[in-house]
Amino acid sequence: MALTVDGNKLLLRRKRQDGEENDENDDNVGGKRERSEAGRLESCLDQPVDSDVHEIIKYTPSPLPAKHYDPDTTEPISGGLETLEELLLWKRSEANPFNVAAVPLAPRDPPLASSLRRTLVSHDMMGGYLDDKFVQGTTAEAPYAFYHWQHIDIFNYFTHRMVTVPPAVWTNAAHKHGVVVLGTFITEWTDGAKICEDFLKDEESYRKVADKLVQISHCYGFDGWLINIENALSEGAVKNTPLFLRYLTDQMRERVAGSLVVWYDSVINNGHLQWQNELNQSNRMFFDACDGIFTNYNWTEQNLEWMSNYGAVQGRQADIYIGVDVFARGKVVGGKLETNKALEVIRKHNFSAAIFAPGWVYETHDDKTEFRKNQDKFWALLSDYLYVHRPAAPLPFVSSFCQGFGKASYWRGQCETEKGWFNLSAQEIQPLYYHTELESQGWLTSRGCPEDAWNGGCSLLLEGLIPAAHTSPVSAKVFSLNVTLASRTLLAFIYKQSAGITVSMELKTTRARTHVDDQDVQLTSVLPDILDEGEQLVSQFSQLCGNLNQNGWTVRCLQLELCDCVLREVYFNIQRDGEPQDTPFSCRVGEIMLLDAASLQVPQELVQGLCIYDVVWLRGAGTSPESTDPCLLLNATLHWKYPTELVRHFRVYWQRLTGPHSRILPGPLVLVGRAYSNLFRVTELAVPDAPGLLELVVEPVIRKGFPVPESHWGRRRLRYTVT
Repeated sequence: MALTVDGNKLLLRRKRQDGEENDENDDNVGGKRERSEAGRLESCLDQPVDSDVHEIIKYTPSPLPAKHYDPDTTEPISGGLETLEELLLWKRSEANPFNVAAVPLAPRDPPLASSLRRTLVSHDMMGGYLDDKFVQGTTAEAPYAFYHWQHIDIFNYFTHRMVTVPPAVWTNAAHKHGVVVLGTFITEWTDGAKICEDFLKDEESYRKVADKLVQISHCYGFDGWLINIENALSEGAVKNTPLFLRYLTDQMRERVAGSLVVWYDSVINNGHLQWQNELNQSNRMFFDACDGIFTNYNWTEQNLEWMSNYGAVQGRQADIYIGVDVFARGKVVGGKLETNKALEVIRKHNFSAAIFAPGWVYETHDDKTEFRKNQDKFWALLSDYLYVHRPAAPLPFVSSFCQGFGKASYWRGQCETEKGWFNLSAQEIQPLYYHTELESQGWLTSRGCPEDAWNGGCSLLLEGLIPAAHTSPVSAKVFSLNVTLASRTLLAFIYKQSAGITVSMELKTTRARTHVDDQDVQLTSVLPDILDEGEQLVSQFSQLCGNLNQNGWTVRCLQLELCDCVLREVYFNIQRDGEPQDTPFSCRVGEIMLLDAASLQVPQELVQGLCIYDVVWLRGAGTSPESTDPCLLLNATLHWKYPTELVRHFRVYWQRLTGPHSRILPGPLVLVGRAYSNLFRVTELAVPDAPGLLELVVEPVIRKGFPVPESHWGRRRLRYTVT
């Protein structure tokens, strides 16, 4: 997400000066640039760390490939492949480095392989590659996002391009929650039939296509493919299709741990395009050659009843994903706000579900500001038929509940920018969202709220009504987890509460063991010990964190001493103070942290090898509305080395060091944006006219939440002049 404190980031797309328009047909320039990227980066990393980068300003068309970078702003973007030729010519050395997922697939409990009734979501929205194509995020007032990850197992990014590569922002968010991500390979209509005849004509041809799909998945860090052949096949092509599927599936398993290849119910064994709405003898040969089948949507309960007794299903019922079109197109069961009816029938017969286009809740509602409310309502209706899986995260466990978008951006309780934004890479481990009715007209709601936050774009808001007759605390379940605790664990949560209530934390734990079914897990309720401000552990934590009690936020520290235990559930208990009466309440939770008390220290690692390359200079509108003079805009790629497993993100700054006259003093550090990998593209940064000297700075924000000393940050100076 591109942020600034001083407003120098220019948000409008700009055309270059006369004669500088991008030539999208200049393949030689773009291709040469792509091929040499690895070499240029290696050369940059080899430069002495204390040397300046010297740039001579030239206003020339950007040589960066338009398929990977916005031609006007050079912002990195993601996209798919349109043709068979493009796929077969794909090279890892020419891949988009910004679209490589930064987050590996997290372990989860229960593991996907042992989940007997799974949920796949296929995200198909308005052609795809919308706000989410901007790899570093973008400004957006009311974007679509998904955050009910604990209820789904597999996420498929779907478009009608031949090869759909999931944007890295989706893969990052899904992987944090242990959700597998699939791209899409689709052929359709007459052109699709020609493509199939070409690549399915013989073993050599289908292996070339499969090898490229494996390489793309491995390069970009996602986990598999939905294969959708929606055109008729010749006798030879249909004969080779299961061989293609088997080879692709085997190669994916060798290269990508936890991979999946899923076939869409379309073509049958005689090559006809004839949707079956079930698994049967006509499409079984495709199912047998891969990891699962995604059925068409026009099934009836009779289809499911028949499949339950079909021999090919036995032992693989979880691999049959019954398709549910949320738009309810055609003759279907459920759909829209009755999608739960389809899920009820599917689960009744013990099949997995494939929910297609749940973005219906966004696309069909005009008031986008009500998106969170509509989305929460939709998934709440399905919740009885979905099964929560738990992220299996090690300590430290930290979440600020950010959903990857917001009306403003916050950092340590302070509002940094007051404009809407979207970047799913910023999404943190999500809590449980729900509405519960209590007795005597009491109620409790858990929801994301963008009106105030500790870090990112929203906080967790627990609100409700404690009825006068309710004497025990209202217990709000916030997380289902599988986190191995230390023998001594420090818990801290940052919150704001309404008057007249007391908020406390309750945990449910179990003994550490290998996986067992949830119903066999014996949970023990634990109330952590509250630590006073003067205690040594609190003092140590406070010294490392700095001042956290800002803008009305309160920090509470607790301690848990348990051996060989796993945290399974986190609750906040809200107790009314004073006499029994109907008591409305709210508790805004900004962040929760669980840390190993024995390792409360800042990592010793330094940001190393910060380099600057792919510099493009532009001229754009002034930095204020009344300005008429064009200003100088810097666009450049930064790369550095730092263990990404230690960080939540990086903060990227710039600073003016000197100007053309000695009387110009160095300027303050100005925030440019947040990076979620060791790569960041500075775009449209307004800098003083040449000659000039500036410094680009990278600050790691570690998962433990402790500020890293400036001596550990990365710095590189850029000196620029005119010819």
